[in-house]
Amino acid sequence: MTQGEFAGSVALVTGGSAGIGAAAVRRLLEGGAQVAYCGTETAELPGASGTVLDVAEPAAVADWVTACAERFGGIDILVNSAGIQRYGTAEHTSDELWDEVFGVNVKGIFHACRAVLPHLRARGGGAIVNVSSVQAFVAQTNAAAYCASKGAINAFTKAMAVDHAHEGIRVNVVCPGSVHTPMLRWAVGLTADGRDTGELLGELGAAHPLGRVAEPEEVAELIAFLAGPRASFITGSEHRVDGGLLAVNAAEGPYRP
Repeated sequence: MTQGEFAGSVALVTGGSAGIGAAAVRRLLEGGAQVAYCGTETAELPGASGTVLDVAEPAAVADWVTACAERFGGIDILVNSAGIQRYGTAEHTSDELWDEVFGVNVKGIFHACRAVLPHLRARGGGAIVNVSSVQAFVAQTNAAAYCASKGAINAFTKAMAVDHAHEGIRVNVVCPGSVHTPMLRWAVGLTADGRDTGELLGELGAAHPLGRVAEPEEVAELIAFLAGPRASFITGSEHRVDGGLLAVNAAEGPYRP
């Protein structure tokens, strides 16, 4: 980490109360940024300003962004980490479930980006980092809405990058593999059938060539790089942080170190 790399910067993080979002909040604070986050709850994140809101609600997001800009005097960085996981094939996904997933995972990012753009422009540029998933590239079974939402995030990221490059606004997307977060533990628990969650996480980690799932801080490090000045010529790009997961040829069977 470059000490003070975010000194004088103001960063907003959606989904910042847990998991990857909370790790991003801590990493940006360590770099010297002033940080505000929103989430479904507030968390113990000393030095950051937390707000409870639903990113699927455009007015709530717009009001939060405006309040942060007024409080801190501007905005330089937006990290979109809010997201939910739901299960179902296309045949067994209701309209309500589809809309719930897209409301948070896609429209939530759209709402935050739309609200923050004037503030980034006023600063002469800035950086947006969206959190997607390896499931934008490959599909897990029984997760049609989730996979579709992650593909949409990647496409939206590239569209924004092209539209706003001339304004000095960079937009990139991070695509994690399995990460040790509350959402992953919840998902693993759905099929535990009495088995130990730690054991199941170990089996999931074994599918990654590095032999484990990621820690949120490892994803946050990539987020911070893309948000910072060292990534000044990177925009519109997709960055996997997946422990080699997508490098494996599944036709050869599960990876075993």
